[in-house]
Amino acid sequence: MEWSPQCAQDAYLDTLRLCNEHRQHCNSTTEPDSKEFISALAAGMNAKLIVEVTSEVSTSTIALAAAARQTGGKLVCILPEPRLDESQKAIHHSGLDDLVEFRTEDPETLLPSYENIDFSLVDCKADNYNNLLKMLDVNPTRSVVVADNLIEGRHGLEGHVKGSKENKVMVRSTTHPIGQGMEVTMIGKGNETTSSHARRRERKTDLGGKRNLKSKWIVRVDEKNGEEHIFRMPQSPLPHTVVHDASASSSQSLDIVP
Repeated sequence: MEWSPQCAQDAYLDTLRLCNEHRQHCNSTTEPDSKEFISALAAGMNAKLIVEVTSEVSTSTIALAAAARQTGGKLVCILPEPRLDESQKAIHHSGLDDLVEFRTEDPETLLPSYENIDFSLVDCKADNYNNLLKMLDVNPTRSVVVADNLIEGRHGLEGHVKGSKENKVMVRSTTHPIGQGMEVTMIGKGNETTSSHARRRERKTDLGGKRNLKSKWIVRVDEKNGEEHIFRMPQSPLPHTVVHDASASSSQSLDIVP
C-alpha cells in the first residue's frame, strides 16, 4: 500500500486544529478522542472515496473530511435524519462543505451503490453494524475499514472481508485501544498488508536486535493560533510515521503502519 507521510502529517494537524475549534464552538470540554489517527490514516493512504456510517454527530466526520481535503477525495456521510442539521453546521463551521455528501437514507439500502471504497468507517453503536461492515464494497487493491466504538465486547470484521478469497487479497485486522475500541482492517494485493510483527522484524538489525533507523525532527508552528507541533519522521522505506503533539499538556503518540 502506497503511503504518503506528508499527507498523513498535514491531515493530522488539520484535524487537530478543526476538532479543537469545534469543541470551543460547542463549548465542549470533552478530551480529544484520537480522531486525528483516522484522518492521518485515510490521508496517508491517499483515499479518494471515503464512506462513514454513523449514528450521531461526531468529530470523525470532520476528521475524514480533513483527510479528503488532503487527497482531493470525497466523504460520503450516512447518518440519521435527526442528526443531519447539527452535522451540517459542524462541517460548515469547519469550512469543509464541498468535501462532504450527506445521506440520510437507510445505510443498508445505500451502501450497495458505493463501489471500490478506499476508506470506510462504521460506528458500531448501531445494532446492525455487523451487516453494514459485511456490505462494504472495498477497493481490493488498497483499502482500509475502521470499525469504531466496539463497546460491550462487540467485534469488527476480524479479517473476514467480502470477496477477499475470490480476489485473492491480503487482509489484516488489528484492534487498538482508541476511544471505546477500534478495529482497523487493511486490504491489499500481494504482500502489501504484511503483518506488524513482520514489519518490526524488518526494522531490526542482525546485531543485538536494535533498530537501525535514522530519523529527523520537524517543528511546525500553526500560524493561526501559534501552537507548536513537533514530529519525528523516520527516514525509512517502510510507510511508518510517528506523530507527537506538543501542544497538549501531555503528548500523544500515533504509530501508523499501513
